[in-house]
Amino acid sequence: MLLSLPSSRVPTLPTISSPNRKLVGASVVRCAGIGKNGENNASSKGQGTFQMQVGSKENLEDTLKIRNSEFKEKDSDIWRLFREAQQNILFLNKQRINALEELERVKKEKDSLLDRVEQLEATRLTSTTKDRLSISSKLLLRIDTMVLTSTISSNEASKLRRLVMDSRISVAEYFSDIMDKGDTDLLAELWQFSKTSKKTGYHIVHICTEMAPVVSIGPLAQYITGLSCALQRKGNLVEVILPKYACLNLDEVQGLQETGAEFYSYFNGQLHGNRVWTGVVYGIGVILIQPVDHSSFFSHERVYGYNNDFERFAYFSRASLDYIAKSGKQPDVLHIHNWETSIVGPLFWDVFVNQGLGGSRILLTCQSFDSQCVQQPEKLALCGLDPYRLHRPDRLQDNKKGHLVNVLKGGVVYSNKVIVMSSMCSKEQIIRVMGHGLEPTLTLHKDKVLIAPFGFDKSTWDPSVDKFLPQNYSPDNMKGKSVCKVSLQKHLGLEVHASVILVGCILSDISDIEAENLKTLVWMALRRGLQFVFMASNSSMAISRLLEYFKEELKVPLKAMKYGAASVAVNFTDSKFRQFMDHDFENTEFLRYINTTYANLSLSQAIDEVKNHPLQWNKRIMDAMSKDFSWDAECCDLHISAYDSVMNL
Repeated sequence: MLLSLPSSRVPTLPTISSPNRKLVGASVVRCAGIGKNGENNASSKGQGTFQMQVGSKENLEDTLKIRNSEFKEKDSDIWRLFREAQQNILFLNKQRINALEELERVKKEKDSLLDRVEQLEATRLTSTTKDRLSISSKLLLRIDTMVLTSTISSNEASKLRRLVMDSRISVAEYFSDIMDKGDTDLLAELWQFSKTSKKTGYHIVHICTEMAPVVSIGPLAQYITGLSCALQRKGNLVEVILPKYACLNLDEVQGLQETGAEFYSYFNGQLHGNRVWTGVVYGIGVILIQPVDHSSFFSHERVYGYNNDFERFAYFSRASLDYIAKSGKQPDVLHIHNWETSIVGPLFWDVFVNQGLGGSRILLTCQSFDSQCVQQPEKLALCGLDPYRLHRPDRLQDNKKGHLVNVLKGGVVYSNKVIVMSSMCSKEQIIRVMGHGLEPTLTLHKDKVLIAPFGFDKSTWDPSVDKFLPQNYSPDNMKGKSVCKVSLQKHLGLEVHASVILVGCILSDISDIEAENLKTLVWMALRRGLQFVFMASNSSMAISRLLEYFKEELKVPLKAMKYGAASVAVNFTDSKFRQFMDHDFENTEFLRYINTTYANLSLSQAIDEVKNHPLQWNKRIMDAMSKDFSWDAECCDLHISAYDSVMNL
C-alpha cells in the first residue's frame, strides 16, 4: 500500500516503548523525491509528499533475499575475478620457473657439449700421438724380425732403428700407409727416408715381469706403463720385454703376432729355442718371449709364488739379453726391475757387454727391498754366470747368510743407477732402516741410489672428468666433492653426513707394535666423531690382523680412491728417525711438498685445523689438487735425469 499525504499533515510516528513488543505487519517507510524545499519530485504541482510503503513480512523477506542475492552475485563475481587473477599469476610464475629451468638445462647441455668437445679433442690428440708411436713401435719390431730371419745384418738394423727413433713423428706420417708392404719394399722406403736424421731421445728397453694391463699383479705393472708412456711423450723410445705367460690379458695389445723367427738362448749348459711375439700397448712396443723347451716355466695360472721362481726368471733374463744381442738392438738403457730381472746386471757385464752392447747402461728400479731371492751359489751357473767369481761380499754374497747369494744385491752392485720407488720415504730413511738386510750394500752404493715418487695417469685420475664419480669437481668448483663423500659413505654403510671428517688410512709395512698404537689412535679419533676408511698396500700378517680387528666395528674396503684428501703421515718411530727424515736434503719434490704442507701436523692437529680453520684447510686441499703429481711430472723427470747420468759415465 502506498499512502500520499500533504507534508503539513505528516502524522507523528508512534513510539514503541515496550522492548518485548513485536511489530506485526512490519512497514518500510521512506521519503520519495523530496526536494530542497520539501517538494515532492513526483508531484506535478510541486507539493512535497511523504511516501511510505508498507508491506507484509513475506514481502520484506523477499526483498531481503533479492538484495542478498544481488550482494552474493557481486561477491561471487569479485571472488571469481580474484581467483582467476590468482590462477593467472600462478600460471605465469610457473611459466617463468619453467623458462628458467629450460634456460638452465640449455646452459648445462651447452657446457656439457663444450666439455665433450674438449674431451673428444683431447682424445683425438692422444689417439693421434698413440697411433704415431704405434707405427714407430711396429716398424722397430719389423726390423727385429728382419734381423732374426737374416734379411738384414745387425749393423744395418742398428742404423735403421736409430733412424726410426730419431724421426718418429715424420716416420709415422711417412709410413702410416705402407706398413703392410713386404720386407723388401719396406726396406727400400726406409733407406729412401734415411736422408735426414737427428738424435732426439734415449732408447730404453724394460726387461720386466709386469706391465698394465697385459699382466698386473703389483705396483710394478702401473709403473712400467705409466712411466713408459710419459717417457715417449717426452721424445724417448721405449720397448718392453715380458715373458709370455699363459694368464696374459691381450685385449689391449694391438697387432699381436708371432714373428715366425725362433731364436736360441743359453740355459743349464744348452741352447734352447724361444718363440717371439710382438705387439703394441698404448704406443709402446712389446716383445713376448715364449720358451719352447721349457714351456712349463710360464704356463702357470699365477705369475709368482712357485718353488722354481729363480729358474723361471733367470731363464727369462738370459733369453731377453740373447734376443737383444741377436736382433742387433743397441739400446741406451737396459732398465731392469726388482729381483726377478736383477740377474741381468751381472749377466750384462760378465757376458754381453762385448756383444755389440758396449754403449748400453744398466738401471735398476726397486719397488721395495722386502723380496730379494736368496739362493745357493751354484744356481748362478744355470744362466751362464761363474758362481765362484760372484760369491763374494762385494758382489752377490748375502749380507746375513754368507753361504748364499742374493740376487737383488747383485742387481744393486752391477747397475749404474738404482731408483727406489717411494712417495713418502726419504733416501736416508730407506738406506738406514728399510733395506731388509741390504743396508750395508745400499750405504756403500748410496751415491748411485735415487728416490722417485710414484705417479698416476692424469687423463684417467681427474675428478673434473672422472665418469665414475657421482658428480665431478675441481679446485675451481668443489661443490661435487661433498656429493662424492656422501656417496662413499652410503656405499660403505657409514653414517651419511657431509660435514663428518672422513679419514683414509693407508697401511704398509706395519709392525705389531705399530698396529697396537694405531688402534689407540683410531679409537681416540672415533670419540671425536670421525669416520675411517682403510686401504692395505700389502698383505702382511700384521695388517691382516689389524683389518680383522677393525672389521667388527668399521667398514674396511681394501681399495679406496680419494680426490682432494690431505696427506698426514703417522709415524710410530723414534725421534732419530724423524730427525734425519726432516733434514734429508735428497728428498723428492713431492715429499718436500708433503713435509712442508702437512708433515708437522699430527692427526689430532689436522682434525683441529679442519674444524677451526676450514678456509685455510680448504686452501691447502685445493693447492694440492692443482699440482701435477702424474707420471709425466717429477717421476719422469727424475728417470730422464738418471738416464742422462748413466749415459755420461
